[in-house]
Amino acid sequence: MYTPPDILSLSYKQNLMQGEMHLLQERQQQIPGSVHYTIHRYRRNPQWNIEDTGMMVYHYTKNEPSANYLELRFCVSGNVYCRKKDTECDMCQFGASKSCVERVDSVDVVSFRFSPMHLGQFVKPRKGNTVLTDDILNFKHRSSFTKILPLCGKTRMVLEGVLNHTYTDTLENIYINAQTQMLLLYSLDCMLGEKEIDVVNCKFLANEADREKIVKAREILIQHIGEPVTIKELSRKVAINECYLKKGFKELFGTTVFDFYQSQRMEHAKYLLYEKGLSVTEVSILLGYSSISHFSTAFKKHTGLKPCELLFRA
Repeated sequence: MYTPPDILSLSYKQNLMQGEMHLLQERQQQIPGSVHYTIHRYRRNPQWNIEDTGMMVYHYTKNEPSANYLELRFCVSGNVYCRKKDTECDMCQFGASKSCVERVDSVDVVSFRFSPMHLGQFVKPRKGNTVLTDDILNFKHRSSFTKILPLCGKTRMVLEGVLNHTYTDTLENIYINAQTQMLLLYSLDCMLGEKEIDVVNCKFLANEADREKIVKAREILIQHIGEPVTIKELSRKVAINECYLKKGFKELFGTTVFDFYQSQRMEHAKYLLYEKGLSVTEVSILLGYSSISHFSTAFKKHTGLKPCELLFRA
C-alpha cells in the first residue's frame, strides 16, 4: 500500500504532535458522481512557520483497480476564521476587527479525492500514444507517486472560494463540483509545464521498498535532532545509495536532506527556547552545536532572528 507524506507535516517541515492541533472546523462531503472532499481548519499557532503547499497523490494498485484514486491536497495558512459566523468574516479579513474575540488565524488542510470513474469522463479517445494526462486520468501509469505542486494565484483563488463560500444544498454541490474541476485543471497544467512527472525520472521510487527507505531516512532525521547525521551515515542506516537518497528525498518531500534537517532543528530550537524556557547555551548543547555562535548563526538564517531576540520578543 502506497503511503504518501502528510501535507501538514511537509508544510510545517516537522511532525506536529496531536496535542498541538486545535481543530476549529471539520467538514467532509461526497458530491454525487464527482469528488469526495474534506476540510480541516486548525487554529494557527503564532510560532508555526508554515509554507503554503500543494500536492498531487496518484494511487495505483495493479490487482485492485477499485482502490485507485487521484487526490489533490492543499495546506494554506493566513486565513481568518470567524467563530461567530462559522466562516471567514469580511471585517476580520480586511483587518477592521483585529480586537474581535471571534477572530482566529487558521491553517486549512483541504483534500479532494477523484475516483477512476469520474476522471475517465474527461479523457478524449486518441489513436496511437496517449499524452501523460490521459495515462493518469485512465490510471494507465503503472506506479503510485506524489507530486509537490506550487500554489499559483489562480489555485489560491479557487481554494479561497471553496473555504469561504455561502452556498448550501444543491447549489453547494454544483459550486464545489465546478471548483474542484478547476483545481484539477490547474494541477495537471502545472505538472505538464514540467514536461513529465519528476518521480518517473527517479525510476527507483517506483519500487515500494526504496520509497520506504526514503521515508525511513526522514524518520531517522527527526529522531536524531541533537545528533548531527551525515548523508553517508544516513544512507548506510537505510541501506540506499547516497545519490538515490538525495534525489528521492527531494522528490518525495520537496526539500533537500540538509534543508529539512536544519529546518527540523531550528523549529525544535524555537520550541525549547520559547515553550520550555531553556537558555541559548542549553539549546545549543542539546542540538549538538560546537559553539553558541554557530547555533546563533544557523538560527538567524532560518528564523531571521537571533535566539536572544526571539526570547526578547516573547
